[in-house]
Amino acid sequence: MNIVILAAGQGKRMKSALPKVLQPLAGKPLLQHVLETTLALAPKAEPIVVIGHGAQQVQAFLTHLANLDKRFRNVKTVLQKEQKGTGHALLQALPKLKSGLPTLVLYGDVPLCSKETLNKLVRLSDGAVGLLTHHMQDPHGYGRIVRDVDNNVQAIVEEKDANPAIRSIQEINTGIMVLPTKQLGKWLKGIKAKNAQGEYYLTDVITMAVGAGIPVRSAQAAHDYEILGVNDRTQLAELERVLQRQIAQALLENGVTLFDPHRIDVRGELRCGKDVWIDVGCVFEGIVTLADQVRIGPYCVIKNTHIDEGTVIEAFSHLDGAKIGPANRIGPYARIRPDTELASDVHVGNFVEVKNSKIASQSKANHLAYVGDSIVGSRVNIGAGTITCNYDGVNKHQTVIEDDVFIGSDTQLVAPVKVGRGATLGAGTTLTKDAPAGKLTVSRAKQISVEWQRPTKLKSASSKVKKIARK
Repeated sequence: MNIVILAAGQGKRMKSALPKVLQPLAGKPLLQHVLETTLALAPKAEPIVVIGHGAQQVQAFLTHLANLDKRFRNVKTVLQKEQKGTGHALLQALPKLKSGLPTLVLYGDVPLCSKETLNKLVRLSDGAVGLLTHHMQDPHGYGRIVRDVDNNVQAIVEEKDANPAIRSIQEINTGIMVLPTKQLGKWLKGIKAKNAQGEYYLTDVITMAVGAGIPVRSAQAAHDYEILGVNDRTQLAELERVLQRQIAQALLENGVTLFDPHRIDVRGELRCGKDVWIDVGCVFEGIVTLADQVRIGPYCVIKNTHIDEGTVIEAFSHLDGAKIGPANRIGPYARIRPDTELASDVHVGNFVEVKNSKIASQSKANHLAYVGDSIVGSRVNIGAGTITCNYDGVNKHQTVIEDDVFIGSDTQLVAPVKVGRGATLGAGTTLTKDAPAGKLTVSRAKQISVEWQRPTKLKSASSKVKKIARK
């Protein structure tokens, strides 16, 4: 089967520098949703994407996608230099089509048409023209399906070209169709731009097929949202809610507890084990894995992170690009940045930030600390206000803290520096040299007490003038 995805439109109503087909839906561009469905339908297909407006951006995205996932390496593109309508767009792809195979036409801004619906349409066509139609209470803006007295499809009439009788028809054209490729070249070259918009409508091939005696068979989508396109921000937001509700329902069916299915956003892929609990307002981006019995508190943002069994993430925590071991307790208000690895039973508390560091089991930084570019051993206590000074203004340096170290509050470790096993750093220490194992290291100014008079607020000249005036 040939598959052509029309993705050349500008999308003026989006009011964006980003091409319409690259607008994000649940964390993925609209076009990616269509491609994923296409390859689920026909894994060995070589989809052809017709690009036009923002062609360089769309091509760059497709190249990036192919580098990330080999499934997309067979996607090809053709350029529609001038956007003259859907018929003209498909004509650009004609030289790349295999004449012995039917051609499925899809749209880069219609992201939620399911594999099941497309499969039904493809099976139905079987040498004929297959047309996906839909009945709508309010068909405004759509082309109408015109049938004869025997209920056979005769034509598709765009709304701008329709008379009042045709506009009253509630069966609409979705634009998705399967066409016999052998006849397609002749039909496309025969399309005329004699219509209200001065464009070459792909829908005109339906009239040509009927004239050639080729049957036109129609199928319908199982759900309204499958045929909805995105033309503006409102429609994009509506489909976002539809897709998020589907994702939430799938999570519920797989045993995940969602405190409110309407208040979760998955912008990528969320993989969950058994007995996972997710509180309200959480956002998951990229690929996130939650193992058995993980609990996520409210309003957390988790991106490209793996979280092992039994870990609890408290409210308002942000995790990005991390590997979190089992039975950890993180947050609230913690920030775990990329390339962080936490072993088992690690505590990272409120207002603690960890970046590019490895923290071994049973260590803890319970509040108000920064650990960056560090190797932290087991059973280490990092006191409140502790920071690793890892950046000298040009380069990053590493801090090594060995097992069983106790770091007092308000300590600065100026990297590169090493704290030996079992060492203690007194509160307020600024460590600029390695601290030996098993010893107390303290760096403080000598505490003194002196007699002094606390300053009082001086009376201003203006206040003296006011006093004189009152007298």
